[in-house]
Amino acid sequence: MKTKTPPKKSARPRKSPKAAPRPPAKGKPKPSAKAARSKGGARASGVRVCLLTGFGINSDRELGACFERAGAVAVPVHLSELVSQKNPLDRFQIFAIPGGFSYGDHLGSGRVMATRLRLGLGEALHAFVAQGKPVLGICNGFQVLVKAGFLPDLSGKGNQELTLTHNDSGLFEDRWVHLAAAPKNPSIWLAGIRSLQLPVRHGEGKLVVPDEAALGALRAAKLDALLYTDAGGAPTQAYPANPNGSAGAIAGLSDQSGLVFGLMPHPEANMIRQHEPQWQRGKPSLIGPAASALKADDGSGMALFYNAVAYCRKNL
Repeated sequence: MKTKTPPKKSARPRKSPKAAPRPPAKGKPKPSAKAARSKGGARASGVRVCLLTGFGINSDRELGACFERAGAVAVPVHLSELVSQKNPLDRFQIFAIPGGFSYGDHLGSGRVMATRLRLGLGEALHAFVAQGKPVLGICNGFQVLVKAGFLPDLSGKGNQELTLTHNDSGLFEDRWVHLAAAPKNPSIWLAGIRSLQLPVRHGEGKLVVPDEAALGALRAAKLDALLYTDAGGAPTQAYPANPNGSAGAIAGLSDQSGLVFGLMPHPEANMIRQHEPQWQRGKPSLIGPAASALKADDGSGMALFYNAVAYCRKNL
């Protein structure tokens, strides 16, 4: 009698032994780039930019991109957040106010934002500059700095000394302009820049001074840092080279420290080579030693941002 052979049991696959967990690394883990940005942390350069946002500011992304391209970390911070914090600027090396239409330009361009900035952040911003840290205002940001008393601040008392009002043309001017840096101006933002081209886009860009004596004082102190010029490089009051009729052909002002700078033209709108008016001819519009810092695909406006980041790396 034949006996039945029991069926063979299928061999179970062997499980590979689990790898022992790695011991935790010593020291704090390295934060991700995203975490560093969200907390205002610095990357290699250690330069952090407080990029003001909110209430009608609309050029913050372009401005942030320029600072990032120059090697800094741009951190957007809403105005309401800034004015509600204690020591809100301590973690930053640069403070920047982008262009836009803050508060809809009600009561005049930049007026409401200037009042909120002066009352809510004035002491902190004056302390920021006293620590040797740069401040930038572009277009609406320039209007804010002037009306908040940060520019030109000839008296050193932080009072408004000038204003910006409607263009002589009565139009919103959107065009490219020729610009020249005033000789021996103190601005760290304009170091090594003799001339360049940038676009303007504003309805209230005319700088108005109380009288000729005030204009003379600006010139004597070299605070009329950036000037509208004709194609030949001569400062001009003629329209459209001077698009708004600004006194003294002034397109931008510096304070006496050279750290606070504001201008109506938009350097962030000439960030890459293809932004240049004549980019197909293969050369930037920038003339001056600062041109050597531009990369092959940079627009001339990048020179201002390279200057500020280089200053912070060296001095802060």
